[in-house]
Amino acid sequence: MSVSDPIADMLTRIRNAVMAGQTVTAMPSSKIKVDIAKILKTEGFVNDFEVVDGDRPGQKVLHVRLKYIGERRDRRPVLTGLKRVSKPGRRIYTGKQDIPWVLSGMGIAILSTSKGVMTGREARKMGVGGEVVCKVW
Repeated sequence: MSVSDPIADMLTRIRNAVMAGQTVTAMPSSKIKVDIAKILKTEGFVNDFEVVDGDRPGQKVLHVRLKYIGERRDRRPVLTGLKRVSKPGRRIYTGKQDIPWVLSGMGIAILSTSKGVMTGREARKMGVGGEVVCKVW
């Protein structure tokens, strides 16, 4: 199956797994997806992630372990929202002075910059702008 926007597919898979209450979700792996998963882990939105071999040779699968708070009945997801900002049909770029704030700093914006994929906070600190990939809260 060919996907025209693999990052949106990743975010949708994570969003659907959170709404279904699953602990792990799987998707085809790529470098930018692994970078986004690293950011989600360091910011505390997911427990862990791993890249494993798929069914076919050369195919890698990214497993993301989702994070929840509370016991079984009162369990709530840490990740409450994901939104794709820049899309293949309309790219959204921002300068270093216009990097968006998500929920007044409670969420994060993930940017693809010339220095790599990073959060909005790191981009402000380094003084670089770039493509706003998504917002997470």
